[in-house]
Amino acid sequence: MKGPYVFIVLALFAVRAAGAQESDTLNGERVYEIGEVVVTGTRHETDVRHLSQTVSVVDRTQIERAMQPSLLPVLTERVPGLFVTSRGVMGYGVSGGAAGNISLRGLSGGAGRLMVMIDGHPQYAGIFGHPIADAYQSFMAERVEVLRGPASVLYGSNAMGGVVNIVTRKMAEDGVKTNLHAGYGSYNTLETELTNRIRKGRFSSVVSGSYDRTDGHRVDMGFEQYGGYAKLGYEISDSWSVRGDVNVTHFNASYPGPVGAPLLDGDQRITRGMTSFAVENDYGKSSGAVSLFYNWGAHHINDGYTPSEGEGPRDERFVSRDDMMGLSLFQSASLFAGNRITAGFDWFRYGGRAWNEYVSGENAGTESDLVDKHEYEVAGYVDFRQDIGRRLTLDAGLRVDHHSRAGTEWVPQAGLAVRLPHAAELKLSASKGFRYPILREMYMFPPQNPDLQPESMWSYELSFSQRLSEGRFEYGVNLFYIDGKNLIQTLPNPNGSGMLNLNSGEIRNAGVEVQAAYRIGRHWSADANYSFLHMENPVVAAPEHKLYGGACFSQGRWTVSTGVQYIAGLYTQTDPATQETFVLWNLRASFRAARRLEIWARGENLLAQRYEINAGYPMPRATVTAGFNLDF
Repeated sequence: MKGPYVFIVLALFAVRAAGAQESDTLNGERVYEIGEVVVTGTRHETDVRHLSQTVSVVDRTQIERAMQPSLLPVLTERVPGLFVTSRGVMGYGVSGGAAGNISLRGLSGGAGRLMVMIDGHPQYAGIFGHPIADAYQSFMAERVEVLRGPASVLYGSNAMGGVVNIVTRKMAEDGVKTNLHAGYGSYNTLETELTNRIRKGRFSSVVSGSYDRTDGHRVDMGFEQYGGYAKLGYEISDSWSVRGDVNVTHFNASYPGPVGAPLLDGDQRITRGMTSFAVENDYGKSSGAVSLFYNWGAHHINDGYTPSEGEGPRDERFVSRDDMMGLSLFQSASLFAGNRITAGFDWFRYGGRAWNEYVSGENAGTESDLVDKHEYEVAGYVDFRQDIGRRLTLDAGLRVDHHSRAGTEWVPQAGLAVRLPHAAELKLSASKGFRYPILREMYMFPPQNPDLQPESMWSYELSFSQRLSEGRFEYGVNLFYIDGKNLIQTLPNPNGSGMLNLNSGEIRNAGVEVQAAYRIGRHWSADANYSFLHMENPVVAAPEHKLYGGACFSQGRWTVSTGVQYIAGLYTQTDPATQETFVLWNLRASFRAARRLEIWARGENLLAQRYEINAGYPMPRATVTAGFNLDF
């Protein structure tokens, strides 16, 4: 690991020495230095420079330029240390052969160690404890905030490795805007989206609907998805507002199995939904909210069969109904100059029922229960932040979290942010993350174990960032070390035969992350990020090296962007160990043909690379999609 660390330290000194005096103009236009305002990491809007932890922000402009119906490919490009598995042109699926596993610094969302939220509300399946990747579509997002490190103080279990918070869209000014997005491309792939946004005085609304489908690049790899999102908001006064939203997605997916063992009848019908209601207040020195949310899902799965192994059609179908509901209450206040204290309370209840439904054979017409269980969590937390002068911010937080079966966890974190001369900043943090065992691990399928205890880890992070060259160039470097224990693994039963889930695993991950952006001029911009990850115990879907470099040109009616991503040391499986290395080149372009009409096109994997992310599932070669955006 010495090589990458020495390189980063030398690069810091080299870039720092090349820094020019700051100016407030760029090509004759005034440049305003402002910090990005985020909500992730504090529960209330905060200048990212005052946070001791690292938050990456992917804004609406970047989302639109990526031209992707799903948010996850955009995050893979833009966020160092984050990687999402994929298996085809469109769709991630669930169950056997599924993709959409989000990993951050080697910690996997597929195991419930990474939390996805929509407007601060957790979004994971009540039984399986992991996010459902196909539910996170681009049309709903104003921006995405990714906290790269434990966020358990504010968000509890499942935020052990970090948080992906999708902040939904809203109108900033009065008016009505409607947009139709449509495209068609390789493998009979169709993507459509219609969005209407309204703001009238104190009332605002966003309503979106989408339909996407593809035949897939392999036989029996079709995917079809319907999605809908609606949000209504009303400002009761200058200080009080209410909002409510609902998001429903349904997809039908088929999967052909790995190429070495083709699968028949692998079909899924999945419906996921969420709804929430919130009352918010903002008095400047004090702000807070109380919110209720409810998530649900219905899964109908035929796991299929492999004829080459002598199998025949399955008699049973897997069926599940899961739900998660919660209440979140917090209030933040500035008690004196430079101070901010946030106190909150959370209550979650999650679970569901899963069973096998027999459709043929001697048990036809009967059901066999797998699990029918709910658990709950209740927690309180406090976060204290204090500015000392203009240069230093101290932060400390503590959460007390109780699980109905696994007991009580105390979760602390602490950090500092130092704003240095010449637009530089240094941050240091130490945070605890944890995860309660999920229902599947405790009660469902051998090797279930109801006596499992929570997983836990400590993460230590040092970061440095700076803006140079009249504010046109900015860069950041992060060093981190993760020390985890009691990870749940499936091992031989020490007290009997067979296998058993046990708290026996450990994590020792360390790495470096670099990101930079350069506004070359009025028409050109470029950005890049790199992450190096060292794991004592390698896992799948967590590449050792991940590099992305991109550039964008915009002038008149044209916008063209391109990006190259390099992945090395990616384990597609660990037993036997199989690694992949590949380079992907993507190109996107749009042309404003008329005031209300834009023509667009994108090409992906234009180098026609042969590679796999999920073992046995080769990815498609070069693909092209084109379409239009219509504003009215």
